[in-house]
Amino acid sequence: MSSHGDHSPGPQPRKDSYAFVEEEKPVMSLEGDIKILKTVDLESDGLCTRYSPDGSKVAVGLSNGVIKIFKSDTMSCIYHLADDETIKSRLPVTSLNFVQSSKSQNEILAATYASGQVKFWHVSSKKALHTIHEPRQVLASSVSNDQQRLVTVGSSEHVNIYDIHTGKKVHGCEPSPGSLVMDGHRYRVFAAKYHPIESNTFITGGWDDTIQFWDERQERSLRHIFGPHICGDGLDIDSKFNHVLSASWRKQDSLQVWDFGSGKLIKTIPGDYGAESLLYSCQWMGKNHMVCGGCDTNMLKIIDKTTLATSGIVVGLPGGVYSVDYDHSRKSLHQHGHSSQDVTILSAVVGKSVIILSNAPKS
Repeated sequence: MSSHGDHSPGPQPRKDSYAFVEEEKPVMSLEGDIKILKTVDLESDGLCTRYSPDGSKVAVGLSNGVIKIFKSDTMSCIYHLADDETIKSRLPVTSLNFVQSSKSQNEILAATYASGQVKFWHVSSKKALHTIHEPRQVLASSVSNDQQRLVTVGSSEHVNIYDIHTGKKVHGCEPSPGSLVMDGHRYRVFAAKYHPIESNTFITGGWDDTIQFWDERQERSLRHIFGPHICGDGLDIDSKFNHVLSASWRKQDSLQVWDFGSGKLIKTIPGDYGAESLLYSCQWMGKNHMVCGGCDTNMLKIIDKTTLATSGIVVGLPGGVYSVDYDHSRKSLHQHGHSSQDVTILSAVVGKSVIILSNAPKS
């Protein structure tokens, strides 16, 4: 995402410095079925967030290289993940992914950093089990659906795949040497997403306005979609319908749905008049919704999957929405007194704060 350090967003972004977009802060307003449940201040800008698989924790990666993990029910900080390397470099945490485990004491959090580090943290002991040093900025990552491998992308065209449990590189993908064939990325890559069912397949997106489709067993990408300008955690895959959701850092055609199999555009989600946003992040949210967030209007929006209408929106947040995640386990719903299948609890990083939201209907 363009908030990740030196990749200040835009059609012609700077490539040689780490800077955040300075944005005006309009008055915050909420419309529809959306409410802010809690706001937690951070000592540094938050760039990425993830719920743990069981919904009991919310992890937040900061621009100073620190990872904070909160209890989801109280949002009290219970773990602070940093070591000598991250403290010395003080470069941003760019992505977070929990690795599912049957035992909470074995919980692993994979983290990537703008310094080029990839760390596999043992959460409860606050120790890094493995550290990988890539010769580039690592900007995004994703865990395979069998919880065995982590794919990383970043400031080069190379795609690296690691064994989570050994920290060893097991595969590598990259485009052809010549520029005539578009079988990989030609610019910075800001998003990666493993397919939720097909364990060897993943997609990536970035500044070259393509989504690339990969099989990790092959060096080159299988095919690509041209169009989306990805500057953050702006890709997701719906396992039921095999649809790709993309978020682009632009005012027009910013949120789009694609068919995974054919690569054809299914729908461009209409924007809201006066609340158009340059999008960083998006997700399919439960069975009935999708969510996206971005800057310019500093907006987070929840959209009904069926009608494509906005069901809830907040604009004028104190900063751009760089990352959003929802509690897939739905455990936090009961903590906040909800049981409806349509209600979801969300975490969003907005400037120097993490915000917990709900799309519960207004009483």
